[in-house]
Amino acid sequence: MHLYVVIRFISISLLISILLTPHELESQISHLDYNPEVTHILDRLETSGHLDLKHQSVRYQSLLDILQSNIRTESIHALDLYNWDQILRSIPERKYYTSDTTDISEATKKGVFHTFYKTPYSFYTIDTEEFFLKIDPIIHFGLGDDVQDDNFVFQNTRGLKLRGTIDQKVYFFSSILENQQSFLNYEEDEITRLNAIPGQGFFKIYQSGVIDKINGWDFLNAQAYVGLKISKSIDLQIGHGRHFIGDGIRSMLLSDYGNNYFYVQLNTKIWKLHYQNTFAELSSFSSRDNTGSELIPKKYMASHYLDYQVTDRLSIGLYESVIFSRENNFEFQYLNPVILYRTVEQFLDSPDNALLGLNLKWIPKLKYQLYGQLMIDELRTDQIFSGRGWWGNKLGYQLGFKKFDLFSIDNLDLQLEINSARPYTYGHRDNDITKRPATSYTHFNQPLAHPYGANFREFIFQLKYQASERLSFSGLLLNSNYGDGVDIGRNILENYENRESDFGNITGQGIANDITALHLNASWQFFPNYFADFTFINRSQSTQDANSSKTNYWGLGLRANISSRRLIL
Repeated sequence: MHLYVVIRFISISLLISILLTPHELESQISHLDYNPEVTHILDRLETSGHLDLKHQSVRYQSLLDILQSNIRTESIHALDLYNWDQILRSIPERKYYTSDTTDISEATKKGVFHTFYKTPYSFYTIDTEEFFLKIDPIIHFGLGDDVQDDNFVFQNTRGLKLRGTIDQKVYFFSSILENQQSFLNYEEDEITRLNAIPGQGFFKIYQSGVIDKINGWDFLNAQAYVGLKISKSIDLQIGHGRHFIGDGIRSMLLSDYGNNYFYVQLNTKIWKLHYQNTFAELSSFSSRDNTGSELIPKKYMASHYLDYQVTDRLSIGLYESVIFSRENNFEFQYLNPVILYRTVEQFLDSPDNALLGLNLKWIPKLKYQLYGQLMIDELRTDQIFSGRGWWGNKLGYQLGFKKFDLFSIDNLDLQLEINSARPYTYGHRDNDITKRPATSYTHFNQPLAHPYGANFREFIFQLKYQASERLSFSGLLLNSNYGDGVDIGRNILENYENRESDFGNITGQGIANDITALHLNASWQFFPNYFADFTFINRSQSTQDANSSKTNYWGLGLRANISSRRLIL
């Protein structure tokens, strides 16, 4: 009984309740899609005291929440006001939900061929009384060179993104991308290790028949969801995508680093609370690990996240998740929307992987932000302070700091972040169905939290500077170390029952790997949501008893309606 049976049950129940409810459904529009630039702007405006938009740790925000948030323009920087205006202008549905009915650009009112780009922010729109549709092209072309490698590094991404509403009640979103892409040497190493491309699903070899040294991988990526606000406070969404919880560059709880998955999600917003329930169907391993044409074994995730806005400057979030695998059935006991999953998991004789997490965000002073996370996979208080290095104390944490307008320079923003996870965190034991740890905190061989898996420490230093309305720069410096090897706790796809030792375990054990990386980027927006990019990456990795690997890359890119997402590993 797979997740679709659960979806049918929930959908029918909700339909009956909706039909029996005397009042009309609440209006709603889709959510903000993945866009770290916009997320940074919203975070900056809130931390600077200009925007009243709560629960930003639960990404990504509803566009309706953004439209209805309170912006304070007193003493606001001109660039901040410009950025806020750009966000609003990219949401043409706003005229249905706010008093803003101004035309976005009189100069382009007639558009191209009187059809396309009637405003610079929407390639094509259909706007009727009962139906709204916005369509935008997605383009990401890039070409660069790594002096350590003979082949060019390239990206050729084309696609479409659309969102809309029906009767201003049902909302939907979809994007599909066709990709041919090669990767840097350390990224190729990760593809080989995981037997999967991070963030992607099925892939195959690509080789250009025209240009030498142009070869890589060919893959599709599709995301979609449909949803409706079934009451004033509850929103239902069914889709195929991924999620992110937290305020950092990484997340130790749930990140969007991995492949898309099928999910059902309920978001409840009452008083100072945002409560999110997510039920997802995951893959036990990647398609490249599958033999023949058999169906990839399924596993499931059920998670709760409760975000409490204590004050305007302090929010605390409690996260719990359980990964479980059953043969031909879904564990209905995990549909309980409020009970702690650890209680259910123990009732079932503890066959599953239950995790608890804490998220904290505090603005002690305007333009200053502290944030952090704690992930508890397993813990015994009698062992945590014993100093014996018990393997079962499986913990991960994050500490972060943000300073906006560093050195009183407008739009120069600093972010510092530390992430770490002890050995064996997120892992689990073998499963009788798949003969591998199906209940590890993974999907399609990819971590659901930090990309390193476990047994690591990481420090990130990031600067962002917006020089003008169209020109911005960013720099990221990363230093990390992890321990590699068989059964020492880094690879969360391994069976932790094969561990080398019960005691004496420390973070970074095994074959030491030290990474230092610098990532520089300059972006020029020459048309709304159209960017020209220059990227430079210098990375070195030293491995104990082995030669170092180096990356020295520069590249140029052109992208439209998509974010640059090359994440340093």
